[in-house]
Amino acid sequence: MLKKIQTFKNNNPLIFDLLIGLITALLFSAFIYLEEWGITVRFLNTIFGVAALGLFLYISKRAVLVAGFFVGLLWFYWIGYSFEYNGVGFLTPVITFAFAVIYMLFFGVLAFTDKVYIRAILLFVLSFVEPFDWNWLQIELVFVDSYIGIFKYQLFFVLAALSLPNYLKIKYKAASLLLLVLALNFNPTIDKVAPLKIKLVATDISQDRKWLRATQGSTIAKIFKEIKSAKEQGYEVVVFPESVFPLFMNKSPRLMDKLLELSQDITIIAGSLFKANGNNYNVTYMFQDKKFEMAKKLVLVPFGEYIPLPKFAQKIINDYFFAGQADFSTAKAPTDFMIKGIKFRNAICYEATCQEIYEGDVDYVIAISNNAWFAPSIEPTIQKLLMRYYARKNATTIYHSANYKGTGIIR
Repeated sequence: MLKKIQTFKNNNPLIFDLLIGLITALLFSAFIYLEEWGITVRFLNTIFGVAALGLFLYISKRAVLVAGFFVGLLWFYWIGYSFEYNGVGFLTPVITFAFAVIYMLFFGVLAFTDKVYIRAILLFVLSFVEPFDWNWLQIELVFVDSYIGIFKYQLFFVLAALSLPNYLKIKYKAASLLLLVLALNFNPTIDKVAPLKIKLVATDISQDRKWLRATQGSTIAKIFKEIKSAKEQGYEVVVFPESVFPLFMNKSPRLMDKLLELSQDITIIAGSLFKANGNNYNVTYMFQDKKFEMAKKLVLVPFGEYIPLPKFAQKIINDYFFAGQADFSTAKAPTDFMIKGIKFRNAICYEATCQEIYEGDVDYVIAISNNAWFAPSIEPTIQKLLMRYYARKNATTIYHSANYKGTGIIR
């Protein structure tokens, strides 16, 4: 079998590199699609993750570029979907191709060398790199539901175990795999549940209808119906998705008064917008005991809520692609809500997948999202895996309410 593969490689080097690069990308992405299909097999995720990293260390330079291209495609083909709602849907395939090229270049640094130990070092360094502040490709994420741990030191041992056989005598090669023992996940999932009865509301409002004035009334009516139902069922807290109120809440005093009145019996968490001094904010409102608090978003989505480029480029892109809309403004620090004496860190969508939210003493996070921007796609699945990754790294339980997909308790 090996002889036939070698013969095929010698006779068809380009096709072989294309195939081995594609196989590498498929192995590196398999855990996402298995999760999407409702399949979680830790043994398979372990084998596929280790095999993918091993291939990145040993395949040809050309195959590395192919693998990086397809990783970008398989992970982020959906990125451009949101452009449809800004009137520039024709850019969707361009954005998809751009992300494939970005990750071809990202992994392409491995193609500067054939030396396995240097590739291992470079791959470890890449685990700290976030192109354009976009942090959704975490190399350790491939092990989030496996027998391998997700911390940097465990990635280090995996890469060491995979690279050392290239430098040892035949009879000692297998011994290096013992390093994988040091990468095993010996820490069970922390089953930490807040001592409150919390209802997480899942909605499914399409993005093309969400912001229409004609649908606002029915949307708000459904929210109040959910609040009433949660109260009747004995819930202490009800959590709604990001921007579930598709308006500037501080410009709707009658709506706020009604929510304040209802909050006497149940704590209400809901996403909306806030405008002040010419600045727009993506916010979470908490109505409790006839008072309210507001948490502004801390970490914005690159190219979605802000442009991670110099000022002159930001203006050009905002004017041309986003009808002159300015970037959202942000909070200066994370916000905590005290709910019935229990502290919850606030997180809005993308920032629930960022380490900044988990700094300090954070046992519980309330996260709200609107994933309809990217429907239908694997985006909610990647988001869920990333939240699981950060929850486990930080021993935190996340209560997540989402529009489209993703609602649930994550730990």
